[in-house]
Amino acid sequence: MRRVLPSTQALACFESAARHVSYTKAAQELSLTQSAVSRQIIALEEFVGVTLFKRTRHGVLLTDAGRHYATQVGRWLQGLERDTLDLMSHQGEGGPINLAAVPTFATRWLLPRLPQLAQQHPDITVHIDVQTRPFLFADTVFDAALYAGTPEQVVRWPGVQAQWLMDEEVVPVCSPQLLATAQQRDPGRAWLPVGPEVIARMPLLQQSTRPQGWRQWFDVMGVDAPRALDGMRLELFSMLAVAASQSLGVALIPPMLIEQEIARGDLIVACPQPLRGNRAYYLVTPELAADAVPAPALRAFSQWLQACAQPARG
Repeated sequence: MRRVLPSTQALACFESAARHVSYTKAAQELSLTQSAVSRQIIALEEFVGVTLFKRTRHGVLLTDAGRHYATQVGRWLQGLERDTLDLMSHQGEGGPINLAAVPTFATRWLLPRLPQLAQQHPDITVHIDVQTRPFLFADTVFDAALYAGTPEQVVRWPGVQAQWLMDEEVVPVCSPQLLATAQQRDPGRAWLPVGPEVIARMPLLQQSTRPQGWRQWFDVMGVDAPRALDGMRLELFSMLAVAASQSLGVALIPPMLIEQEIARGDLIVACPQPLRGNRAYYLVTPELAADAVPAPALRAFSQWLQACAQPARG
């Protein structure tokens, strides 16, 4: 099937002229004559059948359609240039991976492990941007996404394939000082885990995106907790971790996201009984045609990520 694509030269002339709102400046930038730029843009307008510039006595002005198209073309040309430079620098091997990721998982779990990836695959570079909701890969520059959600949410994401990495389970964590206060013990002595009934009497930290988290945990533990919905509300696990380490309350957090705080002793597991929900972490990639194969860098990254996730699966 023949693709409906204008020439790259015409697009480059249009994007430059749109950015400068001037054929003359576009010609200077592209080392062309003004008439050559004008001919390319006229050819582009004839190709798409839409007027992109209004010609005036003082120069040119973008039409509304031209302004919108210029944004899309600029993004496409920038991505094409970046991918071309990456290909040239890596000579077809390795290369970059543009990754969309949920923020705390990327910051707390993925980034500390990326030095291992660099050792095993020094020719792979991972670029990370925050993205918490499903999106259409065709509308972005992303090659893959690290997504946290339920199996139902993953199934409803169109045009993708998902690799399960690990399930998510949360446990109550707090500072040693707060737990010592709850136990009426000397903070300098070794701490001991407490039962759910003690947690119910402690100040709680709430995650605003999961307002029923504590109520669900207490229901599973079979404990009556009248204050299950009370407490400071914070959006991200990373915020909860900081608040908990400052003795502001007990938080429900996946232990894998606070490995450093636990190692330093800033946070401890106050009660080892977890809440296992139906949320999990997935590597999501665009669905490929039956005869297509993923890029070598993405394939290597996927295999490495699966190996890293194995210890977290228990």
